[in-house]
Amino acid sequence: MLLLGIDIGTSSIKVAIVDAQTQKIIVTAQYPEEEATIYAPHPGWAEQDPELWWAHTQQAFALCKQKANFDSLDIAAIGIAYQMHGLVLVDKDQKLLRNSIIWCDSRAVALGNEAYDQLGHEYCLSHLLNSPGNFTASKLAWVKENEPECYAKIDKVMLPGDFIAMKLCSSMTTSISALSEGVFWDFQSDSLSDALMNHYGFDRELIPEIKPVFSEHGQVSAVAAHLLGLKPGIPVSYKSGDQPNNALSLNVLAPGEVAATAGTSGVIYGVSDQLAYDPQSRVNTFAHVNYTEHQKRLGILLCINGTGSMNRWAKSLLAPAATYQEINTAASKIAIGADGLRILPFGNGAERMLNNKIVGAHLENIDFNLHSTPHIFRAVQEGIAFAFRYGLDIMRSNGLQPKVIRAGKANLFLSGLFLEAFVNSTGVPVELYDNDGSVGAALGAGIGAGIYTDSAAAFSNIKPIQLVEPDTRLNYETVYQDWLQILKLKIN
Repeated sequence: MLLLGIDIGTSSIKVAIVDAQTQKIIVTAQYPEEEATIYAPHPGWAEQDPELWWAHTQQAFALCKQKANFDSLDIAAIGIAYQMHGLVLVDKDQKLLRNSIIWCDSRAVALGNEAYDQLGHEYCLSHLLNSPGNFTASKLAWVKENEPECYAKIDKVMLPGDFIAMKLCSSMTTSISALSEGVFWDFQSDSLSDALMNHYGFDRELIPEIKPVFSEHGQVSAVAAHLLGLKPGIPVSYKSGDQPNNALSLNVLAPGEVAATAGTSGVIYGVSDQLAYDPQSRVNTFAHVNYTEHQKRLGILLCINGTGSMNRWAKSLLAPAATYQEINTAASKIAIGADGLRILPFGNGAERMLNNKIVGAHLENIDFNLHSTPHIFRAVQEGIAFAFRYGLDIMRSNGLQPKVIRAGKANLFLSGLFLEAFVNSTGVPVELYDNDGSVGAALGAGIGAGIYTDSAAAFSNIKPIQLVEPDTRLNYETVYQDWLQILKLKIN
């Protein structure tokens, strides 16, 4: 029996086939090889075409079939992970109405801030656990205000994973976790927020049927089954945003456990059993995948918009023919602190942990006679690690005190230099796993379909492959404090 996991990322679509009994990965693939296009019609905007997500899903699955010998008819359940906060709109015929306004788009910040003031800060923080800020509800309000003809045609509002599930099953559902990440959910009443829906003038009929994360969200249609070579009727039995799913993939489900990822964006995600919030909404609280009315499990999420995207930008600009391993090797030969070069990696829209300010990326203290390309590569990875430290200190001030952080050995966590800078600037050991979001989605499908009795059974064979601990001989703290002073000048 096999499980199919699909991860709808910003850069590419990743697909994994997992053996349900052993939890071993049969094959993984991603498409496209290069980063997928983000459309930016105006500064601060970011859009993607959901139909491309569906096309790339098919191509990634086809690559899996080319790379490994498995029978796709043995796939018993499908799980979907997806880039969070994206707005996808369809009409009554399930036709796409416009490009998705994705997570890093900043156009709705002013509307969200206005809602925050008019609804009241105390209400938003105690009921929504967040400011409406730049989240999905505010993006929908932007469409309502600026594209009324499009808004009038909307039948259902979805997130990216809901759209792929719709293409597979021709049905539409959502979950408490998904609604909370859009800031539609009232945690005090455990229901849709009437205050927010009324403030923005949204009809409740725009919201799809609400189902548990681990449940049947639809069955694969005959059309989709023929297209992919699947058995008709198998369930899509799990859907989750990429960061709660990353936590699931690392078996981070209990209060106090913490996960991290450093892909296009960077995230630290801790689990709590308290309805906690940051007074400035710089870090955000959402319902975790195992949240229920009777068992509160909240995900406290720090997001940095530009981590892998900053690293990719530097590579594309300065060494397009080099591999990431080659630039990591060159950068590691430069001393800690990059001889005074400092980089702020905030060039991908409004940063929530910086109070939704658009700070921009900055290269500081460049010396034409001293600094080389490897200096820049080192300063980029140090700057990203320091951004994580800055955000983690906010989380610490709100009660999260991680003793270890779990991460998949992927993206920036493949870089020994970044790992060293991350562990030694945060002061927290990192436990690495051979896992990723698509594998987590596959295992989530097994839980949702009842193939596993519980999450412990789903992760019984998942073990860490490496532990990286801080080295007190390395002086990252002085470099971080210098970096921090530069950041404070930019945000004040």
